[in-house]
Amino acid sequence: MDKTKEAYESAVKVLEKCATPSGFRAAYPGYNGIWARDSMITSLGASLLGDKFKETIKQSLITLAKNQSEKGQIPNAILLDNNQVDFKSIDSALWFVIGYFNFKQKFNESVAQNSVNKAITWLSYQDMGEDGMLEQLPTTDWQDAFPHRYGHTINTQALYYKVLNLTGEEEKSEKLKNVANNHKEDKLWNGQFYLPWRWKNHNKYKEQGNWFDSLGNLLAIVFELADKSQADKILAHIKRQKINLPYPLKAIYPPIKKGSKDWQDYFNDCDAKNQYNYLNAGIWTFIGGFYILALIKQKQFKEAEHELQKLAEANMKGNFSEWLHGKTGKTGSKANDNQAWNAGMYISAYESLKRKECLV
Repeated sequence: MDKTKEAYESAVKVLEKCATPSGFRAAYPGYNGIWARDSMITSLGASLLGDKFKETIKQSLITLAKNQSEKGQIPNAILLDNNQVDFKSIDSALWFVIGYFNFKQKFNESVAQNSVNKAITWLSYQDMGEDGMLEQLPTTDWQDAFPHRYGHTINTQALYYKVLNLTGEEEKSEKLKNVANNHKEDKLWNGQFYLPWRWKNHNKYKEQGNWFDSLGNLLAIVFELADKSQADKILAHIKRQKINLPYPLKAIYPPIKKGSKDWQDYFNDCDAKNQYNYLNAGIWTFIGGFYILALIKQKQFKEAEHELQKLAEANMKGNFSEWLHGKTGKTGSKANDNQAWNAGMYISAYESLKRKECLV
């Protein structure tokens, strides 16, 4: 059997293991909870399998909506073992809105509409600069405690740009796009790729990161915050720096070294303290799924086919493991297997390549 097809069938089995009456848990075993970003990213692929996981996707949305804060914030996670609710994230609300519209489009059914409206209102109040872009605190998106970033991050701007377009706010989305790409003081675009984060300028001193945030840049392509020329430059940067090797795709590049300006002492509290481990340039295959979607978006079908082969190999060798070592490609230490979003994004990449169309 073709290994890409074999990986596809294995991905479906992973989703079966991660499906619960409350929605998609993040991994089985290991992460017994409904994370907003994980479940919604997982649903992008699961929704391409007909009605097989329709109820699980629906229950993911319902569980998140039931635990929404009074002000409208969507939880980061609901832990199923003790029903503990964790907030302190910004991308949870963004992915929730995207997941809602994906479900509505795929199944012609609306669920938790009122919660979506409240989440959009909550998001609008995160624009403290009144410049159309959302601000965030450190450790408040999927990268959690590594690396340190705040203010305007490319991951959040790309997601918010998509949310604004989904909700018919074209004027606001164009404002965000213009600031992120062109504004002299606030733009994230550096001529080759989007900076991972940026905040205030102090004459010659600037609060910003200069490393490459893979997911944020790929979301900018898939959700069209980047134009075709920018997308081509981002993809060229990935190949030139070999960020897609040995497997797609390293989470950041280059890795952050102890003692560098980007280093924080609390990094020592996780596996990212070592280069090419975990989020410190480790390989996350769900990001590899978005890489293939970006290639398809740019009509680089041969390259997408080649990368899908590599992504299949990575997922199968690690049993859809959470992350792999960024140099050796070996399964990461203490990494959980059967990661739902790895499986969901592999299905998204596989189905999109088969139809030669980005289906996200």
